[in-house]
Amino acid sequence: MPENERKIPITVKPEGMVKKVKDIFVNGVKKYMNTTLVLNNITFMVNEGERAGIVGENGSGKTTILKLIAGILKLNHCAGYPYAPVPPGFDEGWVVMPKDTSCAYLNQIPEYEAGVKVIDVLNLAFEEVYKLEAELRDLEIKMQQEEGAELERILKKYDNCLRLYESKGGYEVNEKLNRICKGLHFGNEFLNKDFNILSGGEKTTVSLGKLLMDSPDILLLDEPTNHLDMESVEWLEEYVRNYKGTVIIVSHDRYFLDHTVTKIIEIEDKESETYIGNYTEYVKKKEENLLIWQENYKEQQKKIGAMESSIKQLKEWAGKSGNEKFYKRAASIQNKIDKMERIEKPNNRKKGMLVNFSEADRSGKIVIKAEGLKKSYGEKVLFDDAEIQLYYGERAALIGQNGSGKTTFLRMLLGEELPDAGIVELGSSVKVAYLPQQLTFRNEELTVVECFRENISILEGAAREYLARFLFFGGSAYKRVKYLSGGERVRLMLAKLIFHEANLLILDEPTNHLDTVSIENIENTLEAFKGTVFYISHDRYFINKTADRILSLENGKLSSFAGNYEDYKEAKEKELVNELAKSAAEDLKKDSKGKQQLKGPMKENNGKNSNNGDRHRDDTPSNKQNSIKKDNIKDNLKAGDNKSKGNSIRKEKLEVLIGEMEKEIAVIRERMDSCDIPLEELNNLYQRQEELSVKLDIHMEEWMSL
Repeated sequence: MPENERKIPITVKPEGMVKKVKDIFVNGVKKYMNTTLVLNNITFMVNEGERAGIVGENGSGKTTILKLIAGILKLNHCAGYPYAPVPPGFDEGWVVMPKDTSCAYLNQIPEYEAGVKVIDVLNLAFEEVYKLEAELRDLEIKMQQEEGAELERILKKYDNCLRLYESKGGYEVNEKLNRICKGLHFGNEFLNKDFNILSGGEKTTVSLGKLLMDSPDILLLDEPTNHLDMESVEWLEEYVRNYKGTVIIVSHDRYFLDHTVTKIIEIEDKESETYIGNYTEYVKKKEENLLIWQENYKEQQKKIGAMESSIKQLKEWAGKSGNEKFYKRAASIQNKIDKMERIEKPNNRKKGMLVNFSEADRSGKIVIKAEGLKKSYGEKVLFDDAEIQLYYGERAALIGQNGSGKTTFLRMLLGEELPDAGIVELGSSVKVAYLPQQLTFRNEELTVVECFRENISILEGAAREYLARFLFFGGSAYKRVKYLSGGERVRLMLAKLIFHEANLLILDEPTNHLDTVSIENIENTLEAFKGTVFYISHDRYFINKTADRILSLENGKLSSFAGNYEDYKEAKEKELVNELAKSAAEDLKKDSKGKQQLKGPMKENNGKNSNNGDRHRDDTPSNKQNSIKKDNIKDNLKAGDNKSKGNSIRKEKLEVLIGEMEKEIAVIRERMDSCDIPLEELNNLYQRQEELSVKLDIHMEEWMSL
């Protein structure tokens, strides 16, 4: 957050502006990269204000499409295009972008000079606004020195400059900076770090924050959820949903697409197909279309078969009888077949791993056990008396913020690190297969078959048969390991691990950087696995499909929730609502004495104003009480808070309080919208919302003044 408030110019509302259409139209695009055809027939439209997702396998050309829209890549048309014949190797089609619109795309991590802080990078988004502000200050000084015609000229220039300042969002700079820093968890310590010493993930997140603050008319996001924890991803979802411009997203995060986009553009076989709806609706419609396609193909093949049978019969009759009419009739039917528009045979390229695992030796009932677990790094406490037990056959997902200690828990479980106190151990007869986040193979020059047979006594034919279960068919089994894609590397490692008949599968972020097909293959593997599964993941769609238990790591404690991610969210919301209702009831009890004290004066006032009816609603006893309550809250808070102005510790506490209050108010509003809420609970929640709103305003004022 910014350290000091800036002086804001006086607002002058601009006159009505002409609205311009800002639709994006990609029409018949064919794109070569050197001599390789990467896109063949890409056609789609994204309307102004629409949120669209682009999906497809890795290497299908999704990022190339974003770069064409952003203008980073150009279409290499031949001379005279589109009227001249197009020679091989030249691009075709058009990317039609609206004029006078801004477009932002996070294509790479920029480099900055040494000493540039994170806050400096974020402020680059407002560079133009800051220049306009400086110009306004200069003009204000000149206005005090000039008069007459020169003053009129300066006033006119000031007015134009101020209009531009307002249109660029000059008045929302602080609010926007605060909101994005809060949403992406950029604290003061992080904001003052040198940008060049950050990790790749941290640099990407900072660049994403700067991109969001640019607020372009067209926002292009390429895998925006990478390196973000769940809380930040959920904040980004809300930000994208409420974004005023057009948003195009390339992402393998199916849950994120489900909650942000209203249109899916699928890239398959270098061509595009558009589906209206979110990701789940796209999958459903695609399956329906495939079924219809298959039925139409079968019907046409059946019809063609009947016609060809008729031709054969007619020719036989013509040969036996010597009747030329049978030959003519057969030729007529053949002519109809030749002119028929053939339906292409459906080719469902979505290959799923249908793995049938052999029965491994069963482990004991308790598979993973942690008691009194404590672990710290300096002043940072990761585990504080944490406890958990995982039982045989469960599918458990460990979730938590980045840096909360999830990977540290795995390292302690596998014996790679020791706890400060307590125990974390595996149960009896547990055979572990561990899939780390970073996959490495001892010798990447080996082929897939050779790598699999390494340290395993198995014939090559049997190895190929086993690898076929993991989609290594034909020549792909002889591909060198170093040339494997991310999804192929995961499949090979799973094949090696599961061959040893493990009964506990541990995975650390297994879906990172994988395309949707590869992720679905892992889901199929986990479904077929007969033992216990324990994994860390930020992929909420993956968790929903594979987990039956959630372990949440918060504030050094491990909490268990039955069900998948949606069940976990529902349970957390109920917990919060119950806490709010309880807090509201306690506040009402505390205020009961104040009500009794105000009862006499209120009655007297009611008697005096009885003839005024409802003309002055603010004079009613309930509103007077609320007014007095609000004034008391303000006086009490300000009296204590003013003592700690300028204190950085107080500022950090305020940021936490503000975040908690905003979450609490959001939950209250959601609960109040429910149709089955009891009247008494509704009244309690309303009182609590009023109190929180007053406190929030005061804390925001104090935070802005620090």
